[in-house]
Formats: sequence, C-alpha cells, structure tokens
Amino acid sequence: MSSDLMYRPCVGVALVNQVGEAFIGHRKRKRATEVLDARSWQMPQGGIDAGERPLEAATRELWEETSVRSIELIAELPTWLKYDLPEGARGRWGGRYHGQTQKWFLFRFVGPEKEIDVRRPAGGAYDAEFDEWRWERFERLPDLVVPFKREVYQTVTDSFGPLARPPER
Repeated sequence: MSSDLMYRPCVGVALVNQVGEAFIGHRKRKRATEVLDARSWQMPQGGIDAGERPLEAATRELWEETSVRSIELIAELPTWLKYDLPEGARGRWGGRYHGQTQKWFLFRFVGPEKEIDVRRPAGGAYDAEFDEWRWERFERLPDLVVPFKREVYQTVTDSFGPLARPPER
C-alpha cells in the first residue's frame, strides 16, 4: 500500500487580480470554542470528489468558497504538494488521513469585485469557509498561513509568483 493513500487528494487555487495580488480568505471558526491561529488566512482549497478531475475540482471549490466564476487559467503546478496535519486536526476525516496532497492552479480574476462573496458563497448554497477576504501581495502569502502549510505556500508563491504579475498590454 502506498503512503500516498494516507493523504487526502485536494486542490488549491491561487486567484490573482489584474495587478497580480492574490485572494486570501480568513478562515471562519467552525465552532464557537475553536481557537484560530493569528495566521488563519489561506487561499481557496478543498477535496477532489470521486470521478472529478483536479481542474474541475479547482473551479468548483473556488465557486463554493468565493462565488467566483470569472476566471482565466494561467498555470497548473506540475507536481502535487503535501503537508501533514497537526495531531489535533487529524480527526476531521475520521483519522483516515495523515495530511493532504494538493494540485495547485493559478487563475486570474477577470470579473467585478462585487462577484466575490465569501459570506454567502454560491448564493448561499454552501456554508462559508471564510469570514473576510482581501487582496495581498503574492510573496507575503507564506507568512499569513498556519505554520504547517507554510512550505506548500512557499512553493506555490515561488512557482506562480512570476506568472501572477499583470499581463503585458
């Protein structure tokens, strides 16, 4: 049995605006008692459904978490990136996963900002993952996430950073 089976297959989405800043959302508390790390910001991400291709999962997760549909694909990271969940977070999926393995995509947002709605994503069809959002300098992202995701975010920013810049006109 491959150790990859211990990692939940997911996608991650780096969404950049016209000036090359990245969308970052602040994780909403799941329970009133949950204590969030000061670095509880992240880019949209989520699991890949059975039979779903990673690109389909990326566009679906982006819609479910932000209401965004006005996007253009810029790039796909050729490799899968893994991170281990902290001991206390592993129970979320019944202890079946040691962590997550992610396929990352870079999209440019081409719609009006009013399209972004993290409080009632997809018209309220899904529970909100984020309680606020903002555009952030791409290179700052690794410093804003929980420590166990930092290495993945560093790879994503190193790989996508040059591509996130505004298109030449």
